[in-house]
Amino acid sequence: MMISARASGLVLALATLAWNYLFVHGFTVPSSLSTSAIVPKTAITFQVASQLGASVDVGIDQDQEQQQQSDNELMRRDRYVATNRFSVRQDQQAKFEKRWATRKSRLATLDGFRYFHLMRRVSLNEDGTNTYKEGTDNDSAFGNYVSFTIWEKKDQFQEWRQGEAFKEAHGGTSIGAFVSTMINSAFVLRGPPRPAFYDGLLLQSTVPQDVPTTVDGWRAVEADGVTTLPAECFVACNQFYVSSANAAAFEERWANRESTLREYDGFVAFSMLRRDVGDAGMDDLVQNKGEPSYMSTTIWRDRQAFDNWKAGSFGKAHDGSKAKSKVPPGPPLWSQPPQPVFYEGTLVISSQDGP
Repeated sequence: MMISARASGLVLALATLAWNYLFVHGFTVPSSLSTSAIVPKTAITFQVASQLGASVDVGIDQDQEQQQQSDNELMRRDRYVATNRFSVRQDQQAKFEKRWATRKSRLATLDGFRYFHLMRRVSLNEDGTNTYKEGTDNDSAFGNYVSFTIWEKKDQFQEWRQGEAFKEAHGGTSIGAFVSTMINSAFVLRGPPRPAFYDGLLLQSTVPQDVPTTVDGWRAVEADGVTTLPAECFVACNQFYVSSANAAAFEERWANRESTLREYDGFVAFSMLRRDVGDAGMDDLVQNKGEPSYMSTTIWRDRQAFDNWKAGSFGKAHDGSKAKSKVPPGPPLWSQPPQPVFYEGTLVISSQDGP
């Protein structure tokens, strides 16, 4: 019987994922078929959780990591941020959002949880509206949706990733549920998600006046799979391509900046995100993979709040009339110009204290 190349690829991918699932979750693997000869267990764990749309620890020893930060004079993290970047197929965004809205998750009840939202990438129109920025091929579609979770500490994220709540949220309670999740994903996503993890630096946040209601730790919203969910926040990011040699100076420059974000109505939170990859990985990330090593992330109540800030503090800081730093600006510390990217956030979940 002849099958199409796409179907054959799907079968092979599912078989690989099922094998990896059995290995990662502790099922016995015959010695004659040991996967250790094929790929390290850490890599398999990373691949499986990526396919599940999960956020996974990159395996850096925390004590060693903190020593590295001290030796290189990098800033200690204020929060730990786990993201997963998706490539949603054309016209599948409402179905993708429905999967998130209807999933089973205890996220808001877990120790160390601070904040979550699902982001869809947008372009900004001059009339103050936003347009979903889908992408036209695999490369441009990458990251058109991003899950974004803030944790108090890295080890609390690790505890979640290793516990039952993680399995429940990602279809891993049984091999049948896992395969079902994989099949559904194949029709909505262009390829496997790609997680990215960050140390959150220079945190600023506000205590929310109202916290979205959750049921058993997750939002209870109506999602029909036809209409996308309403925007509940606006997120402005700027991606920076900084080498490990310039990392400490880059962080110091940001630490010396004056900020008036808290003065603006609609400000929710700010953090400078540093990729959690270690020094050597930072250079590989920028030079070989073409990904940013830092990303400033500001969450606003809505697009209007962002525009108000941009017309005020941002404009003054960039028109040359007044320096907004405690020290004179130096030469660029990045290898290419920063790249802004904007999102609408939905399915917001927050702790009582905010991010």
